[in-house]
Amino acid sequence: MKAFNVIVKVLAALAAVAGAVYVVATYGDQIVAWAKKIFASLPKCPCCKEEPKAVEETAAEEAPAEEPAKEVPAEAPAEEAPAEEPAAKETITVGASSTPHAEILEQIKPLLAEEGYDLKIVVFDDYVLPNTALADGELDANYFQHTPYLNSFNASNGTHLVSAGLIHYEPFGLFGNGVSSLDEVAEGATILIPADDSNETRALLLLAQEGLITLPEDASAEKGVSHLDIVDAKGYNVVPVQADMVPTQLANSDAGTLAVINGNYALAAGLKVADALAIEDASGDAAQTYANVVAVREADKDSAKTVALVKALQSETVKNFIAETYNGAVVAIF
Repeated sequence: MKAFNVIVKVLAALAAVAGAVYVVATYGDQIVAWAKKIFASLPKCPCCKEEPKAVEETAAEEAPAEEPAKEVPAEAPAEEAPAEEPAAKETITVGASSTPHAEILEQIKPLLAEEGYDLKIVVFDDYVLPNTALADGELDANYFQHTPYLNSFNASNGTHLVSAGLIHYEPFGLFGNGVSSLDEVAEGATILIPADDSNETRALLLLAQEGLITLPEDASAEKGVSHLDIVDAKGYNVVPVQADMVPTQLANSDAGTLAVINGNYALAAGLKVADALAIEDASGDAAQTYANVVAVREADKDSAKTVALVKALQSETVKNFIAETYNGAVVAIF
């Protein structure tokens, strides 16, 4: 009986072991996971250290994935700076008689443009307003007169205008209505001359040059002379007339009338030097004394504008234009 009980116990033990083996073999992984979970939930001992592997795993889990390096875009080539706009040109405003002064000024516009200037030409038909406008600052310069007239204007008006340079002279011509030579001039003929001081002097010197009148021995362009100083008119009737009216007066005069006419007014009236009965001697002091000048305010004589203007007017361009255009009625003096 005892032996039987022992056998039963042995068999029961073996059955228990076999069941345990079966359970472990079948559910081993689940049991291990369950055990780890139980142990993980228990409070940890302060003396215990975390296993390095666990720390590493945790760190690996918490560390964010490293972002791939961003591609830096290639630097765009620098754009070329836009070309600077050319500076606006300064304007030089010049008063002038229409013929030949304004015509000559037109020829130097390209020359002044190269120097950075725009040329504005204001045409006048008298001899007073160009100087008044210049003195008042409305013009930068004027170009229509000679030095004796300029000096006379300054003295009469208290202005301070000066010559900045000689450009040309216009030989005064003696013209006749129906007269083709001095030999045909009748005794007692009327001779019209410009009335303003300097041009009157010039006209009288021309008449004296041709032997039509006699003047004092010391008469000169520099000193000046008037019809009242005529020593001997030789029977001629010398009549002063406003300068710009002389050509018209001659055209409307009786046959045989003579007139001394300024070069520019002769050109404007369609008169040719070749048709003149006489002209000023180019070797006389009239050419220098009565050369037409560029006039400016005294304070502006050496200004950049003045220098540029005179340089352009004294250029070969102007000299050639004068020679080719006016057939001796205008002569360059530089």
